Amino acid sequence: MLEPSNNNELPVIPEKRYFTIGEVSELCGVKPHVLRYWEQEFTELSPVKRRGNRRYYQRHDVLMIRQIRSLLYEQGYTIGGARAYLVRDDAKDDLNRVKELIHQMVGELEDILELLK
Repeated sequence: MLEPSNNNELPVIPEKRYFTIGEVSELCGVKPHVLRYWEQEFTELSPVKRRGNRRYYQRHDVLMIRQIRSLLYEQGYTIGGARAYLVRDDAKDDLNRVKELIHQMVGELEDILELLK
C-alpha cells in the first residue's frame, strides 16, 4: 500500500461505511474527475452507485485509490504499469492463500494417515 512517509500527508480515513466522491477526493488528494477516470482504468475500483448514479465509496475503495495515487504520482508508474502492478500484487496474495491452504491440507492428511496406522 502506501509508504508510511506518504500516509502523513493524507488525512485519516474516518470510521464510516460509505464516502461520497467529494469526501474521497479530500481524503486522497485527487480531484473527482480523476476518480471517475480511474474507475474506467482500474477494474478493482468500483464504488456502489445509487439513485441518480451517485457514487458511494467504501473503505477498501479509499485504500485502493490511495495506493493508485501513490503508484502514479509518487512512484512514477504509468496507468498501464500501475494496473499491471495491482494485478501482480493480487496474484501474489492469491498465491500466498493457495500455499497456506495446501500447507493446511497436508497437515490434515498427515493427521488422517496417523489415525489409519
